[in-house]
Amino acid sequence: MLIPILIFAATYLVLAIGRLPGFRVDRTGAAIIGAALMLAANVLTMKEAYAAIDYDTILLLFGMMIVVANLRLSGFFALVSAWVVDHTHRPLLLLAGIVLVSGVFSAFFVNDTMCLVLTPLVLDITTRQRRNPIPYLLAVAMAANIGSTATITGNPQNMMIGSFSHIGYRAFAAALAPIAAVGLGLTVAAIALVYRSEFRAEAPIEVAHAAVRVHRGLLIKSLAASAAMIVCFFIGWPVPKVAVITGALLLLTRRIKPERVYREIDWGLLVMFIGLFIVLAGVQKTPLAADFFSAAARHHLERTGPLSLFTALLSNLVSNVPAVLVFRGFVAQLPNQAHAWLTLAMSSTLAGNLTVLGSVANLIVIERARREVRIGFWEYAKAGVPLTLVTLALGVWMLG
Repeated sequence: MLIPILIFAATYLVLAIGRLPGFRVDRTGAAIIGAALMLAANVLTMKEAYAAIDYDTILLLFGMMIVVANLRLSGFFALVSAWVVDHTHRPLLLLAGIVLVSGVFSAFFVNDTMCLVLTPLVLDITTRQRRNPIPYLLAVAMAANIGSTATITGNPQNMMIGSFSHIGYRAFAAALAPIAAVGLGLTVAAIALVYRSEFRAEAPIEVAHAAVRVHRGLLIKSLAASAAMIVCFFIGWPVPKVAVITGALLLLTRRIKPERVYREIDWGLLVMFIGLFIVLAGVQKTPLAADFFSAAARHHLERTGPLSLFTALLSNLVSNVPAVLVFRGFVAQLPNQAHAWLTLAMSSTLAGNLTVLGSVANLIVIERARREVRIGFWEYAKAGVPLTLVTLALGVWMLG
């Protein structure tokens, strides 16, 4: 029983620090190696490994990646961003506009995508106007995290939770969208308060209208498909099935080379999920899972507050996706499983704003802006820590 526990511990250690010291092994590589070692040590048979993979989660994430890729290639996200800039001529209004766009679209089209799209645009606007770009870049990342709390399709961990819990899309959004909406307002307030000198100025922002390259045919088709997909989600149709069918239909085109769409897909993330499913299945064959449940029961993790706190801490140690996977077996033993899954979704996502390392969205913004501006750990924490504490408290109160 010691071997699977050691494999699990080593895999999660690499997930926590991001790389295997001395080797060129990233998080995806760690998940692959961990899964392979579970098979090599005969902890799992091949049949058990196949059964451990949650194909609903993989299909949902894959389908959404294709949909988002088509929207991005059509110029939709850039078009919306440019419209916001054209209609917000004060620093505080620009901040609110960035938060709104990043948060709302992250709820439906995966938060990492919005960070990829908005970061270069926001950086360009702020540098041309000789303004401090940091608060606006923080707004992109923090709003993307909070906005993605609202729905199953907002981020990868919510996709997993939707698949594990079988909570309907409409019920999930009804419970968490209000928390996300209030959280976006708090994001504007927190950043404006921390960077008071930036938003105290009343000088208008004048930015020349930037022409956005739009593929009209692809834009119309992508928007129609996305709208139909979201309607089907709320009607109650199976979310993974709808997402993968929508993605497949969007591949039927005569103008866009499929290779361009495939390049937009995060294949590494899909593979990492598969590896983690197998690693978790291996460790669940040991007494560790039962011991974890016994220890957790002593801390009353069936309650919203303690479970949220524990999830937030674990999410910042090993990242939110692995943290949610750890709880998969634990939640099944709780009396109110639906409430526990919603609490996990809320706390693991909002906790992403605590530190730079709390969310992939944060790292995307920081890495894409690195050539122009440096956002350090403490610079991020000035707004991230208070915002996380307030939004987590809000989530605990609203979920009860």
